[in-house]
Amino acid sequence: MIETPEWVKDAVFYQIFPDRFAKSEHVPKGRLVSWDAPPPDKGYQGGDLLGIVERLDYLQDLGINAIYLNPIFQSACNHRYHTHDYYQVDPMLGGNAALRELVDEAHKRNIRIVLDGVFNHASRGFFQFNDILEQGMASAYIDWFTITGWPLHPYDMKKPPNYLAWVGLRDLPKINTDNAQAREFLMQVAEYWVREFAIDGWRLDVAAEITTSGFWEEFRQRVKAINPETYIVAEIWHEAKRWLQGDMFDATMNYEFTGPVIAFCGGDRVSEALVKGRDYKPHPAIDAAGYGRAIHRLLGLYDWNVTQVQLNSLDSHDTARLLSIARSDKDTIRLATLLQMTFPGAPCVYYGDEIAIRGSANTEEPFYDREARWTFPWQDESQWDKEMLAYFQQVIALRHAQPALRRGSYHELYAVGEVYAFARQMVDEVVVTAVNVSTQPHTAAVPVKGLLADGLALRPLFGQSEQVVVADGRISLTLPPRSGLVLK
Repeated sequence: MIETPEWVKDAVFYQIFPDRFAKSEHVPKGRLVSWDAPPPDKGYQGGDLLGIVERLDYLQDLGINAIYLNPIFQSACNHRYHTHDYYQVDPMLGGNAALRELVDEAHKRNIRIVLDGVFNHASRGFFQFNDILEQGMASAYIDWFTITGWPLHPYDMKKPPNYLAWVGLRDLPKINTDNAQAREFLMQVAEYWVREFAIDGWRLDVAAEITTSGFWEEFRQRVKAINPETYIVAEIWHEAKRWLQGDMFDATMNYEFTGPVIAFCGGDRVSEALVKGRDYKPHPAIDAAGYGRAIHRLLGLYDWNVTQVQLNSLDSHDTARLLSIARSDKDTIRLATLLQMTFPGAPCVYYGDEIAIRGSANTEEPFYDREARWTFPWQDESQWDKEMLAYFQQVIALRHAQPALRRGSYHELYAVGEVYAFARQMVDEVVVTAVNVSTQPHTAAVPVKGLLADGLALRPLFGQSEQVVVADGRISLTLPPRSGLVLK
């Protein structure tokens, strides 16, 4: 059995894009783009870590007990995937002291903090790369990167950059992890934030692109030596068996779950334009049987301890908002979130989804990352969907209240037409979830023989008010259009 962090099995994550979530008045900043303005490609809107501290009570009330932060290290871009200094939290986010306060205050509330580690590439402002720009072939760090010609062209778009960069973007020079010094530098960075700041995990950006033999094995050994419960989750969008054998990552961002759940719950509402070209498959639509096949395949891929800590998101900073993908159909959000919160693995809410925050203005045009990064409208609650917020609170509380939904085995019960039902079983507790994604009501005779005995009554936990009794090895469920229920 592969060992993974126990706490993650009970976690509900909240992903925060720091520049856009909450702005404190205690962090000095320069010129900012207005908080209410459309999200810019360049420039800052001023969110910071102390702003997150000020909203921890909100997150706790929502039911969140883990936070995944997009990059926070010093960088000359608002998303901070262009790292300048791996040992300094960006001053505009409040610096290292603000991270210390965030971790301390979060831990007092039993909320974990996971940082985004961008170790495949750095930036033109990263000291070691900048030294090459200044010193040329005389630089002590020339082997930290892969130079293909001289002179380097870090800014001249008309000429090749003459160095390897992530997907050819000259502002993201790829670190040569085959170089022993560069590799050791990154290992020490990973250790530092776990040891000195007690962070609870690393989310690893484009992790599959670091192919140096033994790199991730060593990363795991050194980080886990400090804290064995450190969560190591990799951004890999596809099947990841070879990385999830217990010697590298604990989990991945589970887009292999994201795609089918959106394709099933969203159906023909899904905007092909907003998902085209992304490395997951929420389009075309699938029925309950198709969803069942996708889930059966997914649950067969990994060790059960890995499955229980997979990071299950419905959207992220790299995808369009689910509300946009579903062309503003809020039932899609509710159905997908119910499946997410009752599925094995750690559910992750992208900031603002719980209030149906805005996304892409035009759902029939290609998706641009900035459109998933609007600021959270703290000052104008008229922009909040309070019913959606209450729904999220309810289904998150349901997950926390039922151990079987977090750690129980998974049993598909019914997958016919547009109705899907499954059970989570833990010892003698069985929790049944069923959804009807159709616009028509459906009654389903769901087989439970071998799982629940005849005459046993299932009490409602969510979505209906009457108990259901097992008869002839089945339970009869009546599901209104576009709805779900949970019974125990």
